[in-house]
Amino acid sequence: MQSYHSSVMATSGTAEYDLMYYLKGAAAGGICCSITHGALTPVDVVKTRVQLDPVKYNSGLVGGFRQIIAEEGAMALTTGLGATAAGYFVQGWFKFGGVEYFKIQAVEKMGEEAAWNNKTAIYLGAAAGAETIADIFLCPLEAVRIRSVSDPEFCDGLADGAVKMFKTEGIGGFYAGLVPILGKQVPYTMAKFAVQGKAADAIYGSMGKTPAELSSGTNICVSLASGVVAGVASAIISHPADTLLSKVNKKGAGGEGSMMTRLMRIAGETGFVNLCTVGLLPRCIMIGTLTAGQFGIFDTVMGALGASKFHFHNPNSDK
Repeated sequence: MQSYHSSVMATSGTAEYDLMYYLKGAAAGGICCSITHGALTPVDVVKTRVQLDPVKYNSGLVGGFRQIIAEEGAMALTTGLGATAAGYFVQGWFKFGGVEYFKIQAVEKMGEEAAWNNKTAIYLGAAAGAETIADIFLCPLEAVRIRSVSDPEFCDGLADGAVKMFKTEGIGGFYAGLVPILGKQVPYTMAKFAVQGKAADAIYGSMGKTPAELSSGTNICVSLASGVVAGVASAIISHPADTLLSKVNKKGAGGEGSMMTRLMRIAGETGFVNLCTVGLLPRCIMIGTLTAGQFGIFDTVMGALGASKFHFHNPNSDK
């Protein structure tokens, strides 16, 4: 049986996939998610406001920017920046690091040829497992972020918001949005990695080259282009759950009852079409840009850390 070392070595020559590789992948994931989500905080503020109050914020993305600046000042667009940067560093650490770990473990267990033939399924499974773990850590920080965006008077920062939420709602307040965040993030991440992998393969195939045969700059360009495609696809798939997540973290949303009761009530009040479409354009812009940036930054940071990103390898191409 083919050994783990030989099977994964073939994907990138001299790279060794040990604990240090996974730590570098996790660090690169944390950095890329923190930077991209933090940079797009203003877009996310507008998107969240549109989802929470579409009657008031009904003039589109640009109009939403103008309205918020006119009513609250430009700094309102940075609301939740601290929670966003911290939360998505943690999420990116487990998400990207976890996907790398689960992909390589799949190659070890299945062998190169079987892994190559089933790489989409591996992407989907690795992404689902990694994202579920990541969301357990992200959920409390995301709850504070959404509360601060929906109610700018709620807190003066991440620490202040966390203390206030704990005092008023207990630990349950931090995980009120766990079901919708899993419903949003798991399909989003599955689509993100699977579509990006497919799109990247198509680009490399059209060039008649493998990643190992191209420069790091060209590989980053492929990651950026495939990331845009993956971002738009995953934004559309996960948008209804994103809308529910924004609404359920608003104080008093959904009334009394269990989490599922509140979610069902919010979904019924909002309507299926609105769940799927309200705020979708700014989210596609945001997630398309964000996803492309994440894959580009991830590859760049991995290179800076002296690591070569794992790629599936077709053993038949060596024959």
